[in-house]
Amino acid sequence: MNVRRLIPTTALAGAVALGLVSLSACAGTSDAADGGNGGKLDVVASFYPMQYLAEQIGGGHVAVETLTKPGVEPHDLELKPRQIGALGEADVILYLKGIQPAVDEAIAQAGVKNTVDAATLTKLEAHGTSTGHDHGHGEEGHADEHGTEEGHDHGSEAGADPHVWLDPVKYAEVAKGVGSAFEKADPEHAADYKKNTDALVKKLGDLDTEFETGLKNTATRTFITTHSAFGYLAERYHLDQEGISGLDPESEPSPARMKELQEVAAKDKVSTIFFETLASDKTAKTLAGDTGLKTDVLDPLEGITDKSRGDDYIEVMRSNLTALKKALGAK
Repeated sequence: MNVRRLIPTTALAGAVALGLVSLSACAGTSDAADGGNGGKLDVVASFYPMQYLAEQIGGGHVAVETLTKPGVEPHDLELKPRQIGALGEADVILYLKGIQPAVDEAIAQAGVKNTVDAATLTKLEAHGTSTGHDHGHGEEGHADEHGTEEGHDHGSEAGADPHVWLDPVKYAEVAKGVGSAFEKADPEHAADYKKNTDALVKKLGDLDTEFETGLKNTATRTFITTHSAFGYLAERYHLDQEGISGLDPESEPSPARMKELQEVAAKDKVSTIFFETLASDKTAKTLAGDTGLKTDVLDPLEGITDKSRGDDYIEVMRSNLTALKKALGAK
C-alpha cells in the first residue's frame, strides 16, 4: 500500500535508542512494576481497531494505551520517543502489520515477548482499486485495466490489504487470537479473557448476520468510495467496491480514473459517493458534482472522533450498514 511520510530507518533507530535509554534511566518506574495500574496487564495498541479488541477482551484486567490518538490518520502516525519507550514497558503489544510502517519498525526493535501481529491471525488478501465478488472469472480472480488483480488471494504478504477489521468474520478470527495471547500473557485471568472473547465473537457474529440480511437484496451491488478500505467487506457481502484513491486515502486519482468512475456510476446506477471522516472529502465531492450524485460517510473505523457516527466499533459499523443500505437501494 502507499504510505506517506515514512520515518527514515536511521531516524527511527535513533528514536528507539533514545526511548530505550530513557526507559533504562527510569527503570522500576513503570506502572506494571510499581503497581500504578493495580497489577493490570499493560497493553499497547497501535490504533483503534486493536484498542477495541484489547479493551473488550481484557476488560478490567488490562490498562490499554493507544499509539494513535483520536483524530490522527493512522497511516500518517509519527512516533515520539516517549511512545517508543512505552513499547519497551508493555506486557503485550497489539498491532496490525502493514497499516503503520513507523509502528511496525519500532515494534520490531522493542523486543517485547508478547507481541501480537493481528495480520497473522487471519488470512490476508490482495485488494486493489476495484474489489468485490466474483464476476464470472472464477476463483482465480482477474486483473483490471490498472493491472490490479481483484477477487481472492492474489498477492504476497507485502501486497496484502490489511483492512481485515471491516469484515466482522475476519475480525472475529483476530479476536480469538488476541484472546489466546492474553490468556498466555496473564494465565491468572485466562478464564475471564476466554469469556470476554466468546462474548465479543458472538457480537461480531450478530453483526455479520445484520450485514448479510441487510445487504441481501439491493438495487445495485456497486459502491464508490474515496478510500479502498472495504475490500474484505465487499467480498463478504457480495458487493463491488470501486475506490477512487486506492488503499492510500489521500492519493490523487488520475483523470482517466475519474472518467472511468463516472461511467461506472452511470452503468451500475450508483447513487452515492462515499468519503471518510479522517481524510479530505474534496475528491468525493468533485466526483459527485461531476456526476450529480450524493455524498455520504462510509467510515473505515481507523479511529473514533466526535465526528464518528457511533461511540465504538459496533455502533459505527451499524451506521455503515445503514449508509450502504440507503445507497444501494436495499429492499
